[in-house]
Amino acid sequence: MKKLKMNIAAILLLTVTYVNAQGGHNHSTMKMEDNKEMNHSKMIMKSDAKAEAILWEYFNLKDALVNDDAKEAAQAGSKLIASLKAFNRKTYEDMQQMELIEIIADATEQAEHIVKSPINHQREHFKTLSKDVTALITITGTANTLYEQFCPMYDKGSAWLSTTKEVKNPYYGSKMLKCGSVKKQIN
Repeated sequence: MKKLKMNIAAILLLTVTYVNAQGGHNHSTMKMEDNKEMNHSKMIMKSDAKAEAILWEYFNLKDALVNDDAKEAAQAGSKLIASLKAFNRKTYEDMQQMELIEIIADATEQAEHIVKSPINHQREHFKTLSKDVTALITITGTANTLYEQFCPMYDKGSAWLSTTKEVKNPYYGSKMLKCGSVKKQIN
């Protein structure tokens, strides 16, 4: 896991460097010369439709937890498992594929637990799932602006991704809906 974190940090550094060199433009909106795919060093910010599907199923799950709805969270977890299984890592470089194998396997395991657990246990697995999804989009990129949010009170601090700056805490739901803050903007 330490190696994975080091690789993710290296990819983030490459991403920031490349985006800055391009004047802050996102690759999903830039026209490519001759409409060719980007090579490895430039593909980091490319949008992947199957990765986007994983991301949106993750958001459905997050919203169910925000709403304290264990049944809806279980259903979203099932859909997330299907999206994770449909993901095609073969369009990525070898090193990225190895990382993606680990990320997808762990995310699938977390989603499987969410499907069959009560809400408190769903939230425990959502914490690790959030780390996995964040690692996934670090490799695949996303066409969307996301916000990494953080609750300092849940399990010694827990992060999650959101599509809005408004904090809606999936770890506490209605008990502490606004607990947390935006830590960073992604993309």
